[in-house]
Amino acid sequence: MAEIPTKILLDESEQPTQWYNVVADLPEPMAPPLHPATHEPVGPDDLAPLFPMAIIEQEVSTERYIDIPGEVLDVYRLWRPSPLFRAHRLEQALGTPARIYYKYEGVSPAGSHKPNTSVPQAYYNNAEGVTKLTTETGAGQWGSALAFATAQYGMECEVWQVAASYRQKPYRRAMMQVWGATVHSSPSDVTDYGRQLLAEDPEHTGSLGIAISEAVSVAAADPNVRYALGSVLNHVLLHQTVIGEEALLQLAKVGETPDLLVGCTGGGSNFGGLAFPFLREKWAGKMNPTIRCVEPAACPTLTKGEFRYDFGDTAGMTPLMKMHTLGHGFVPDPIHAGGLRYHGMAPLVSHLYELGETEAISIPQLECFGAAVQFARSEGIIPAPEPTHAIAAAVREALACKETGEEKVILTALCGHGHLDLAAYNSYFDGEMVDMDLSEDAIAAAMADVPTV
Repeated sequence: MAEIPTKILLDESEQPTQWYNVVADLPEPMAPPLHPATHEPVGPDDLAPLFPMAIIEQEVSTERYIDIPGEVLDVYRLWRPSPLFRAHRLEQALGTPARIYYKYEGVSPAGSHKPNTSVPQAYYNNAEGVTKLTTETGAGQWGSALAFATAQYGMECEVWQVAASYRQKPYRRAMMQVWGATVHSSPSDVTDYGRQLLAEDPEHTGSLGIAISEAVSVAAADPNVRYALGSVLNHVLLHQTVIGEEALLQLAKVGETPDLLVGCTGGGSNFGGLAFPFLREKWAGKMNPTIRCVEPAACPTLTKGEFRYDFGDTAGMTPLMKMHTLGHGFVPDPIHAGGLRYHGMAPLVSHLYELGETEAISIPQLECFGAAVQFARSEGIIPAPEPTHAIAAAVREALACKETGEEKVILTALCGHGHLDLAAYNSYFDGEMVDMDLSEDAIAAAMADVPTV
Protein backbone atom coordinates (compact mmCIF):
# COMPACT_ATOMS: atom_id res chain seq x y z
CA MET A 1 0.00 0.00 0.00
CA ALA A 2 1.22 3.50 -0.82
CA GLU A 3 2.23 5.63 2.13
CA ILE A 4 -0.90 6.98 3.80
CA PRO A 5 -0.74 10.69 4.71
CA THR A 6 -1.11 11.91 8.27
CA LYS A 7 -4.10 14.11 7.42
CA ILE A 8 -6.79 13.04 4.99
CA LEU A 9 -8.71 16.13 3.94
CA LEU A 10 -11.85 16.88 1.97
CA ASP A 11 -12.39 20.05 -0.03
CA GLU A 12 -15.42 22.20 0.82
CA SER A 13 -16.89 21.09 -2.51
CA GLU A 14 -16.90 17.50 -1.16
CA GLN A 15 -18.84 18.44 1.98
CA PRO A 16 -21.88 16.18 2.57
CA THR A 17 -25.12 18.04 1.78
CA GLN A 18 -27.50 15.55 3.43
CA TRP A 19 -27.83 14.02 6.87
CA TYR A 20 -28.33 10.24 7.06
CA ASN A 21 -31.35 9.00 9.03
CA VAL A 22 -30.60 5.48 10.28
CA VAL A 23 -34.28 5.06 11.28
CA ALA A 24 -35.05 4.36 7.60
CA ASP A 25 -32.84 1.27 7.63
CA LEU A 26 -33.46 -0.24 11.08
CA PRO A 27 -33.90 -4.05 11.00
CA GLU A 28 -36.78 -3.62 13.48
CA PRO A 29 -38.68 -0.41 14.31
CA MET A 30 -38.06 1.40 17.59
CA ALA A 31 -40.59 1.68 20.41
CA PRO A 32 -42.24 5.14 20.31
CA PRO A 33 -41.76 7.80 23.01
CA LEU A 34 -44.74 7.93 25.39
CA HIS A 35 -46.56 10.81 27.07
CA PRO A 36 -45.47 10.94 30.75
CA ALA A 37 -49.06 11.18 32.02
CA THR A 38 -51.12 9.05 29.59
CA HIS A 39 -48.42 6.56 28.48
CA GLU A 40 -49.80 6.99 24.94
CA PRO A 41 -47.41 7.59 22.01
CA VAL A 42 -46.28 11.22 21.85
CA GLY A 43 -47.60 13.34 18.98
CA PRO A 44 -46.25 16.56 17.42
CA ASP A 45 -48.56 18.70 19.57
CA ASP A 46 -47.00 17.23 22.72
CA LEU A 47 -43.53 18.32 21.60
CA ALA A 48 -44.51 21.74 20.20
CA PRO A 49 -43.95 23.64 23.49
CA LEU A 50 -40.31 22.50 23.44
CA PHE A 51 -39.20 22.21 19.81
CA PRO A 52 -39.85 23.96 16.46
CA MET A 53 -41.95 22.02 13.95
CA ALA A 54 -39.01 21.38 11.59
CA ILE A 55 -37.10 19.63 14.41
CA ILE A 56 -40.20 17.63 15.42
CA GLU A 57 -40.56 16.47 11.80
CA GLN A 58 -36.92 15.33 11.81
CA GLU A 59 -37.40 13.58 15.16
CA VAL A 60 -40.16 11.34 13.75
CA SER A 61 -38.92 11.14 10.14
CA THR A 62 -38.41 7.81 8.37
CA GLU A 63 -36.80 9.43 5.30
CA ARG A 64 -33.34 8.00 4.63
CA TYR A 65 -31.74 11.35 3.78
CA ILE A 66 -32.61 14.89 4.83
CA ASP A 67 -31.16 17.88 2.99
CA ILE A 68 -28.93 20.23 4.99
CA PRO A 69 -30.15 23.84 4.51
CA GLY A 70 -27.75 26.08 2.62
CA GLU A 71 -27.60 28.54 5.53
CA VAL A 72 -26.46 25.69 7.80
CA LEU A 73 -23.83 24.52 5.30
CA ASP A 74 -22.50 28.10 5.21
CA VAL A 75 -21.86 28.02 8.98
CA TYR A 76 -20.56 24.43 8.85
CA ARG A 77 -17.87 25.62 6.42
CA LEU A 78 -16.21 27.57 9.24
CA TRP A 79 -14.70 24.20 10.23
CA ARG A 80 -16.14 21.41 8.09
CA PRO A 81 -15.11 19.13 6.51
CA SER A 82 -13.06 18.15 9.56
CA PRO A 83 -9.78 16.22 9.17
CA LEU A 84 -9.32 12.47 9.45
CA PHE A 85 -5.91 11.64 10.92
CA ARG A 86 -3.84 8.49 10.56
CA ALA A 87 -2.25 8.02 14.00
CA HIS A 88 1.18 7.01 12.66
CA ARG A 89 3.04 8.20 15.76
CA LEU A 90 0.69 6.49 18.21
CA GLU A 91 1.00 3.25 16.23
CA GLN A 92 4.80 3.51 16.46
CA ALA A 93 4.66 4.23 20.20
CA LEU A 94 2.45 1.18 20.75
CA GLY A 95 4.49 -1.01 18.41
CA THR A 96 1.30 -2.26 16.82
CA PRO A 97 0.66 -3.51 13.29
CA ALA A 98 -2.86 -2.03 13.55
CA ARG A 99 -3.69 1.10 11.56
CA ILE A 100 -5.46 3.70 13.70
CA TYR A 101 -7.54 6.55 12.28
CA TYR A 102 -9.31 9.27 14.21
CA LYS A 103 -11.86 11.80 13.00
CA TYR A 104 -11.03 15.06 14.78
CA GLU A 105 -13.97 17.28 15.70
CA GLY A 106 -11.97 19.64 17.92
CA VAL A 107 -11.49 22.02 14.96
CA SER A 108 -14.96 23.56 15.44
CA PRO A 109 -15.21 27.03 17.03
CA ALA A 110 -16.48 25.46 20.26
CA GLY A 111 -13.81 22.74 20.17
CA SER A 112 -16.10 19.70 19.88
CA HIS A 113 -18.61 17.87 17.66
CA LYS A 114 -21.56 19.63 19.29
CA PRO A 115 -21.94 22.52 16.77
CA ASN A 116 -22.89 19.92 14.14
CA THR A 117 -26.34 19.93 15.76
CA SER A 118 -26.43 23.27 17.61
CA VAL A 119 -26.20 25.19 14.32
CA PRO A 120 -29.17 23.48 12.61
CA GLN A 121 -31.19 23.64 15.83
CA ALA A 122 -30.61 27.40 16.13
CA TYR A 123 -31.34 27.83 12.41
CA TYR A 124 -34.69 26.01 12.50
CA ASN A 125 -35.79 27.80 15.69
CA ASN A 126 -34.84 31.19 14.29
CA ALA A 127 -36.73 30.44 11.07
CA GLU A 128 -39.89 29.85 13.11
CA GLY A 129 -39.59 33.09 15.08
CA VAL A 130 -38.14 31.74 18.33
CA THR A 131 -36.05 34.38 20.12
CA LYS A 132 -34.39 32.36 22.89
CA LEU A 133 -33.17 28.81 23.45
CA THR A 134 -32.66 27.10 26.80
CA THR A 135 -30.50 24.06 27.41
CA GLU A 136 -28.49 22.01 29.86
CA THR A 137 -24.78 21.31 29.74
CA GLY A 138 -22.39 19.07 31.65
CA ALA A 139 -18.76 19.84 30.90
CA GLY A 140 -19.91 22.90 28.98
CA GLN A 141 -19.26 21.53 25.49
CA TRP A 142 -22.94 21.57 24.52
CA GLY A 143 -23.67 24.88 26.24
CA SER A 144 -20.78 26.60 24.46
CA ALA A 145 -21.80 25.03 21.14
CA LEU A 146 -25.36 26.32 21.49
CA ALA A 147 -24.10 29.76 22.58
CA PHE A 148 -21.95 29.87 19.43
CA ALA A 149 -24.90 28.81 17.26
CA THR A 150 -27.42 31.25 18.72
CA ALA A 151 -24.87 34.04 18.20
CA GLN A 152 -24.89 33.21 14.47
CA TYR A 153 -28.63 33.90 14.33
CA GLY A 154 -28.95 36.79 16.81
CA MET A 155 -30.82 34.74 19.43
CA GLU A 156 -30.63 34.65 23.23
CA CYS A 157 -29.32 31.55 25.00
CA GLU A 158 -29.85 30.45 28.62
CA VAL A 159 -27.84 27.51 29.94
CA TRP A 160 -28.09 25.39 33.10
CA GLN A 161 -24.67 23.84 33.78
CA VAL A 162 -24.31 20.86 36.12
CA ALA A 163 -22.96 22.26 39.39
CA ALA A 164 -19.98 19.87 39.57
CA SER A 165 -18.76 21.06 36.17
CA TYR A 166 -19.75 24.71 36.82
CA ARG A 167 -17.26 24.65 39.71
CA GLN A 168 -14.57 22.57 37.96
CA LYS A 169 -14.67 24.36 34.59
CA PRO A 170 -15.03 28.16 34.88
CA TYR A 171 -13.51 28.80 31.45
CA ARG A 172 -16.29 27.03 29.57
CA ARG A 173 -18.68 29.38 31.32
CA ALA A 174 -16.60 32.29 30.02
CA MET A 175 -16.81 30.87 26.48
CA MET A 176 -20.59 30.74 26.72
CA GLN A 177 -20.65 34.33 27.93
CA VAL A 178 -18.35 35.44 25.08
CA TRP A 179 -21.00 34.15 22.68
CA GLY A 180 -23.74 35.94 24.63
CA ALA A 181 -25.26 33.20 26.80
CA THR A 182 -26.54 33.47 30.38
CA VAL A 183 -25.23 30.57 32.50
CA HIS A 184 -26.68 29.19 35.76
CA SER A 185 -25.23 26.55 38.09
CA SER A 186 -27.71 23.65 38.28
CA PRO A 187 -29.58 23.09 40.50
CA SER A 188 -30.30 26.85 40.38
CA ASP A 189 -32.43 29.28 42.33
CA VAL A 190 -34.27 30.42 39.18
CA THR A 191 -36.60 27.40 38.86
CA ASP A 192 -38.98 25.81 41.35
CA TYR A 193 -37.32 22.40 40.93
CA GLY A 194 -33.84 23.85 41.43
CA ARG A 195 -34.89 25.70 44.58
CA GLN A 196 -36.43 22.49 45.93
CA LEU A 197 -33.19 20.53 45.44
CA LEU A 198 -31.01 23.30 46.90
CA ALA A 199 -33.24 23.40 49.97
CA GLU A 200 -32.59 19.68 50.45
CA ASP A 201 -28.83 19.97 49.78
CA PRO A 202 -27.20 23.41 49.34
CA GLU A 203 -24.01 21.70 48.05
CA HIS A 204 -25.82 19.56 45.45
CA THR A 205 -23.38 18.53 42.65
CA GLY A 206 -26.20 18.35 40.09
CA SER A 207 -26.68 16.04 37.11
CA LEU A 208 -27.58 16.37 33.44
CA GLY A 209 -31.05 15.05 34.25
CA ILE A 210 -31.64 17.87 36.76
CA ALA A 211 -30.29 20.53 34.39
CA ILE A 212 -32.61 19.24 31.64
CA SER A 213 -35.58 19.56 34.01
CA GLU A 214 -34.71 23.20 34.73
CA ALA A 215 -34.16 24.15 31.08
CA VAL A 216 -37.35 22.39 29.96
CA SER A 217 -39.47 24.08 32.63
CA VAL A 218 -38.36 27.55 31.52
CA ALA A 219 -38.89 26.81 27.81
CA ALA A 220 -42.34 25.30 28.33
CA ALA A 221 -43.53 28.39 30.21
CA ASP A 222 -42.79 30.96 27.45
CA PRO A 223 -44.17 30.80 23.87
CA ASN A 224 -41.12 32.67 22.48
CA VAL A 225 -38.65 30.23 24.03
CA ARG A 226 -37.77 26.70 22.95
CA TYR A 227 -35.46 24.04 24.30
CA ALA A 228 -32.41 22.58 22.53
CA LEU A 229 -31.01 19.17 23.43
CA GLY A 230 -27.38 18.28 22.85
CA SER A 231 -27.69 14.50 22.62
CA VAL A 232 -30.03 11.50 23.00
CA LEU A 233 -32.86 12.36 20.57
CA ASN A 234 -33.08 11.15 16.96
CA HIS A 235 -32.71 14.58 15.34
CA VAL A 236 -29.49 15.24 17.26
CA LEU A 237 -27.92 11.98 16.11
CA LEU A 238 -29.17 12.73 12.59
CA HIS A 239 -27.27 16.04 12.47
CA GLN A 240 -24.09 14.39 13.73
CA THR A 241 -23.95 11.94 10.80
CA VAL A 242 -21.86 14.49 8.88
CA ILE A 243 -18.98 13.01 10.93
CA GLY A 244 -19.41 9.48 9.59
CA GLU A 245 -20.32 10.57 6.06
CA GLU A 246 -17.08 12.56 5.81
CA ALA A 247 -15.05 9.73 7.37
CA LEU A 248 -16.39 7.29 4.76
CA LEU A 249 -15.22 9.58 1.95
CA GLN A 250 -11.85 10.14 3.62
CA LEU A 251 -11.13 6.46 4.19
CA ALA A 252 -12.14 5.73 0.59
CA LYS A 253 -9.45 8.19 -0.56
CA VAL A 254 -6.79 5.92 0.98
CA GLY A 255 -8.52 2.64 0.14
CA GLU A 256 -9.33 1.66 3.73
CA THR A 257 -12.38 0.17 5.45
CA PRO A 258 -12.51 -0.21 9.25
CA ASP A 259 -12.38 -3.57 11.01
CA LEU A 260 -13.30 -1.89 14.29
CA LEU A 261 -15.12 1.36 14.97
CA VAL A 262 -15.05 2.63 18.57
CA GLY A 263 -16.79 5.67 19.99
CA CYS A 264 -17.44 7.09 23.44
CA THR A 265 -21.07 7.02 24.53
CA GLY A 266 -22.72 9.33 27.05
CA GLY A 267 -25.98 10.32 25.43
CA GLY A 268 -24.88 8.78 22.13
CA SER A 269 -24.66 11.62 19.60
CA ASN A 270 -20.94 11.50 18.81
CA PHE A 271 -21.05 7.72 18.62
CA GLY A 272 -24.14 7.70 16.40
CA GLY A 273 -22.73 10.43 14.20
CA LEU A 274 -19.65 8.37 13.44
CA ALA A 275 -21.18 4.89 13.45
CA PHE A 276 -24.53 5.20 11.65
CA PRO A 277 -23.18 5.81 8.12
CA PHE A 278 -20.83 2.84 8.60
CA LEU A 279 -23.75 0.69 9.80
CA ARG A 280 -25.56 1.58 6.58
CA GLU A 281 -22.57 0.38 4.55
CA LYS A 282 -22.35 -2.76 6.69
CA TRP A 283 -26.03 -3.56 6.12
CA ALA A 284 -25.47 -3.03 2.39
CA GLY A 285 -22.71 -5.66 2.46
CA LYS A 286 -19.94 -3.20 1.57
CA MET A 287 -17.89 -3.65 4.78
CA ASN A 288 -18.10 -5.57 8.03
CA PRO A 289 -16.73 -3.56 10.96
CA THR A 290 -17.26 -4.44 14.60
CA ILE A 291 -18.93 -1.38 16.13
CA ARG A 292 -18.15 -0.85 19.80
CA CYS A 293 -19.61 1.65 22.29
CA VAL A 294 -17.30 2.72 25.12
CA GLU A 295 -18.73 4.21 28.30
CA PRO A 296 -17.38 5.23 31.73
CA ALA A 297 -17.27 2.54 34.40
CA ALA A 298 -18.87 5.11 36.75
CA CYS A 299 -21.89 5.53 34.45
CA PRO A 300 -22.29 2.20 32.58
CA THR A 301 -25.67 2.79 30.95
CA LEU A 302 -25.44 0.14 28.22
CA THR A 303 -23.45 -2.50 30.09
CA LYS A 304 -25.31 -2.34 33.43
CA GLY A 305 -28.50 -0.35 32.78
CA GLU A 306 -31.88 -1.86 31.86
CA PHE A 307 -33.60 -1.44 28.49
CA ARG A 308 -36.98 0.01 29.42
CA TYR A 309 -39.09 3.14 29.37
CA ASP A 310 -37.76 5.97 31.54
CA PHE A 311 -37.74 9.74 31.70
CA GLY A 312 -34.97 11.67 29.98
CA ASP A 313 -34.75 14.04 32.94
CA THR A 314 -34.72 13.73 36.72
CA ALA A 315 -37.99 15.54 37.49
CA GLY A 316 -40.01 13.43 35.05
CA MET A 317 -41.04 16.25 32.67
CA THR A 318 -39.89 14.70 29.39
CA PRO A 319 -41.62 11.96 27.39
CA LEU A 320 -40.88 8.39 28.42
CA MET A 321 -38.27 6.87 26.11
CA LYS A 322 -37.39 3.21 25.59
CA MET A 323 -33.68 3.25 26.27
CA HIS A 324 -30.91 1.83 28.39
CA THR A 325 -31.14 3.56 31.74
CA LEU A 326 -29.64 3.51 35.21
CA GLY A 327 -32.80 5.23 36.48
CA HIS A 328 -33.72 8.89 36.01
CA GLY A 329 -32.90 9.53 39.68
CA PHE A 330 -29.34 8.20 39.27
CA VAL A 331 -26.70 10.85 40.03
CA PRO A 332 -23.34 9.62 38.71
CA ASP A 333 -20.13 10.19 40.61
CA PRO A 334 -18.48 13.49 39.58
CA ILE A 335 -16.00 11.94 37.14
CA HIS A 336 -14.13 14.35 34.87
CA ALA A 337 -15.92 13.22 31.70
CA GLY A 338 -18.89 15.42 32.58
CA GLY A 339 -20.41 14.94 29.13
CA LEU A 340 -20.79 11.19 29.79
CA ARG A 341 -22.55 11.59 33.15
CA TYR A 342 -26.05 10.80 31.88
CA HIS A 343 -28.41 8.19 33.31
CA GLY A 344 -29.85 7.19 29.93
CA MET A 345 -28.69 6.46 26.39
CA ALA A 346 -30.02 7.57 23.02
CA PRO A 347 -33.01 5.34 22.18
CA LEU A 348 -31.45 4.72 18.73
CA VAL A 349 -28.13 3.60 20.23
CA SER A 350 -29.96 1.51 22.85
CA HIS A 351 -32.16 -0.13 20.20
CA LEU A 352 -29.22 -1.04 17.95
CA TYR A 353 -27.36 -2.49 20.94
CA GLU A 354 -30.41 -4.60 21.85
CA LEU A 355 -30.56 -5.86 18.25
CA GLY A 356 -26.92 -6.97 18.49
CA GLU A 357 -25.76 -4.49 15.83
CA THR A 358 -23.24 -2.97 18.26
CA GLU A 359 -21.36 -4.08 21.35
CA ALA A 360 -20.40 -2.14 24.48
CA ILE A 361 -17.66 -2.00 27.10
CA SER A 362 -16.99 0.28 30.06
CA ILE A 363 -13.55 1.60 31.03
CA PRO A 364 -12.49 3.32 34.30
CA GLN A 365 -11.16 6.86 34.07
CA LEU A 366 -7.56 6.18 35.18
CA GLU A 367 -7.00 3.88 32.20
CA CYS A 368 -8.67 6.45 29.95
CA PHE A 369 -6.44 9.31 31.06
CA GLY A 370 -3.35 7.11 30.82
CA ALA A 371 -4.24 6.38 27.19
CA ALA A 372 -4.99 10.06 26.58
CA VAL A 373 -1.58 11.13 27.84
CA GLN A 374 0.11 8.55 25.63
CA PHE A 375 -2.01 9.78 22.71
CA ALA A 376 -1.14 13.44 23.36
CA ARG A 377 2.58 12.69 23.63
CA SER A 378 2.45 10.88 20.29
CA GLU A 379 -0.15 12.79 18.27
CA GLY A 380 0.09 16.21 19.92
CA ILE A 381 -3.64 16.76 20.53
CA ILE A 382 -4.81 16.80 24.16
CA PRO A 383 -8.19 15.01 24.15
CA ALA A 384 -11.25 16.12 26.09
CA PRO A 385 -12.07 13.67 28.93
CA GLU A 386 -15.02 12.16 27.05
CA PRO A 387 -13.13 10.77 24.01
CA THR A 388 -10.35 9.41 26.25
CA HIS A 389 -12.70 6.43 26.64
CA ALA A 390 -12.65 5.73 22.91
CA ILE A 391 -8.89 6.27 22.77
CA ALA A 392 -8.40 3.79 25.62
CA ALA A 393 -10.51 1.23 23.76
CA ALA A 394 -8.54 1.82 20.55
CA VAL A 395 -5.26 1.39 22.46
CA ARG A 396 -6.54 -1.87 24.01
CA GLU A 397 -7.35 -3.21 20.54
CA ALA A 398 -4.07 -2.02 19.05
CA LEU A 399 -2.12 -3.79 21.81
CA ALA A 400 -4.16 -6.95 21.21
CA CYS A 401 -3.14 -6.72 17.54
CA LYS A 402 0.48 -6.48 18.68
CA GLU A 403 0.04 -9.90 20.34
CA THR A 404 -1.77 -11.53 17.41
CA GLY A 405 0.00 -9.76 14.55
CA GLU A 406 -3.32 -8.70 13.02
CA GLU A 407 -3.21 -5.55 10.87
CA LYS A 408 -6.65 -4.31 11.88
CA VAL A 409 -7.95 -0.92 10.77
CA ILE A 410 -9.29 0.90 13.84
CA LEU A 411 -11.45 4.02 13.46
CA THR A 412 -12.49 6.34 16.25
CA ALA A 413 -13.74 9.88 16.74
CA LEU A 414 -11.78 12.39 18.78
CA CYS A 415 -14.86 14.47 19.47
CA GLY A 416 -13.15 17.41 21.17
CA HIS A 417 -9.92 18.88 22.53
CA GLY A 418 -9.18 19.12 26.24
CA HIS A 419 -7.74 22.64 26.45
CA LEU A 420 -10.46 23.66 28.91
CA ASP A 421 -10.30 20.36 30.81
CA LEU A 422 -6.74 20.64 32.07
CA ALA A 423 -7.90 20.51 35.70
CA ALA A 424 -8.78 16.88 34.98
CA TYR A 425 -5.23 16.24 33.77
CA ASN A 426 -3.88 18.00 36.89
CA SER A 427 -5.95 15.61 38.98
CA TYR A 428 -4.47 12.67 37.05
CA PHE A 429 -0.84 13.82 37.41
CA ASP A 430 -1.26 14.80 41.06
CA GLY A 431 -2.51 11.32 41.91
CA GLU A 432 -5.89 12.65 43.05
CA MET A 433 -7.93 10.94 40.34
CA VAL A 434 -9.53 7.69 41.44
CA ASP A 435 -11.66 5.10 39.71
CA MET A 436 -15.25 5.37 40.86
CA ASP A 437 -16.69 1.92 41.48
CA LEU A 438 -20.43 1.83 40.92
CA SER A 439 -22.21 -0.55 43.28
CA GLU A 440 -25.13 -2.73 42.26
CA ASP A 441 -26.99 -1.30 45.27
CA ALA A 442 -26.71 2.24 43.87
CA ILE A 443 -28.14 1.08 40.54
CA ALA A 444 -30.94 -0.86 42.20
CA ALA A 445 -31.90 2.16 44.31
CA ALA A 446 -32.09 4.44 41.26
CA MET A 447 -34.01 1.86 39.22
CA ALA A 448 -36.67 1.57 41.93
CA ASP A 449 -38.29 4.83 40.77
CA VAL A 450 -38.40 3.97 37.07
CA PRO A 451 -42.06 3.90 35.96
CA THR A 452 -43.67 0.62 34.96
CA VAL A 453 -45.02 0.80 31.40
